[in-house]
Order: sequence, then structure tokens, then C-alpha cells
Amino acid sequence: MAEITAALVRELREATSVGMMDCKKALTETGGDIAAATDWLRKKGLSKAAKKAGRVASEGVVAVAATNTSGAMIELNSETDFVARNTDFQGFAKSLADLAMQNGGDVDAILAAKADTGDSVGEKLTGLIAKIGENMGLRRAVSLSVSNGVVARYVHNAVATDLGRIGVLVALESEGDVAKLDALGKKIAMHVAATSPLALNIDELDADTVNREREVFSSQARASGKPENIIEKMVEGRLRKFYEEVVLLQQSFVMNPDMTVAQLVESAAAEIGAPVTLTGFARMGLGEGIEKKTEDFAAEVAATAGGA
Repeated sequence: MAEITAALVRELREATSVGMMDCKKALTETGGDIAAATDWLRKKGLSKAAKKAGRVASEGVVAVAATNTSGAMIELNSETDFVARNTDFQGFAKSLADLAMQNGGDVDAILAAKADTGDSVGEKLTGLIAKIGENMGLRRAVSLSVSNGVVARYVHNAVATDLGRIGVLVALESEGDVAKLDALGKKIAMHVAATSPLALNIDELDADTVNREREVFSSQARASGKPENIIEKMVEGRLRKFYEEVVLLQQSFVMNPDMTVAQLVESAAAEIGAPVTLTGFARMGLGEGIEKKTEDFAAEVAATAGGA
């Protein structure tokens, strides 16, 4: 069993907003597994958060690029926000987004591609690191395309054109008016930036995520002491609510909560002049899922003093 340290308890508390003693008990019950302890707290009705995104640690930019029928997005990281505002860094990020459209969002292919200097992109990145004096990295890339229609883009907290802390691509398949289709796509992209959906539709949801939610809902329902047939209905009802929260097409549209995103797309067909299908989306938040390294200077001083 893993040692239940104060740091582990504090990490769970920050992730769930639950008291220290309950966090310690949850970790003890689950052998120090943070994810399992979070579920344990939720089953007991103690956790105030269903999930928590990873701590944002890295700096840098998310860069997007798009033509009418294709788009791409990359995350280029740096150690500090100061470097993220460097024009050389930003220009390099934009070039990576353009290359991502040509290479299907494949990070290895992007780094192996030839840069305008004749070197590979990876070698150019190394040179930029040497020039600016700070570590950098191309963390991820993604691309979307449609046969007919548009791939719309949106950047939130923009620091320059097509560069910011959150980037979104939305793919709409249609033979209708391109300008109106792009306007619709940007509205949906703004919605995605605000709501962070997990999937386009229920079928695309990760099976492990659904099973995990089902297990939590089942445990919560059984705690009510109701008959099994009622518990089953309760679980299905809570799953439907979960889908409405995390599935893009089932979410209430933020600009008009009286309709879902699916209803918005369907209703837009008349103005656009042809049926519209939302075929995909991608969202990148700068540094999401990367834990920030924290410096405990007091501990370092104490350790130094102790070794003196």
C-alpha cells in the first residue's frame, strides 16, 4: 500500500474540495490511488466536483490554421509566459499549425518536415531553444477536414492572430453558403471553448468514462435504499443528465439555452440553404493535463541547514 503522505492528501483535497480527514480516509480505503479515492468520495456524496482537469503548468501558445475545408491546431510550450510573447516563438507556432494541416496532425511528421531554412522542423526548434535560452516543445497537434463545407476556428484569450490559450476547430459538412456556415461554426466553436465537451455524440464517449460514471451513480442510488428497479431508472436518468453535460450535440447551446447544439445545427439549414452536419470538433487548452512543478523553498532551506 502506498504511504498516505500529507502531500497526497493535499492533492486530493485540492482536486475535490473535500475536508482533509475525509480525503485521508478515502486514500486509506483505496491504497493511495488518487482516481479511486476521488470516486470513493463521490460515491459517499462528499466530493464537490465530478472531475477536475489537470493542473495547468506549462506556458506557450495554442496556434490554429484553417482553409475552407481543412484546419489544424498545435500546442507549443515554453517555460514562461514571457517567451510565449516572443515574436520568433509566435511565428514558429504559426508555421507549425500550417504544417499540421499538411501532415494530418502527426507530431513526428511535423518535426521531421523541412523548414524554410532547409533544416528539419525539429532542428529549427532546437535552434530556437538555443537562441531564446528556454526549453520548448511541440506537445500535440490535431487536424480536421470536410469534403464540402468548412472547418471553422476560434481562439480564446488571443495574444495574436490565431494564437491564444484556448483553440477550437469545428467541422461542418454542407453544400450551403460558406460564409454563413463559417459564422455558425464560429458560434459552435465559442460554445466548445466555454463548455469543454468530451465527445461529439454518445457513441464517441470513452467507454471507461461511461462505466465509471455508471458505477458512481449506482452506488449513490443504492445508498437511497430504494428497490433495484427504481435504482436502475435513477441511474439511467443520471446518465442522461451526464450526457447532456458532456456530449456536444446534446449540450444546451450557451448563446440560447432553450435549444441544444443539435437543434441549432438543424435550424441553421434553412438560412444556410442546405442540410448541415456537425462532423467533428477539437479543443486545446494551453497546458491542460500537465502538473506544475512547485518549489518548496522552506523545505530546501531546511534540508540545506540540516546538511550543513
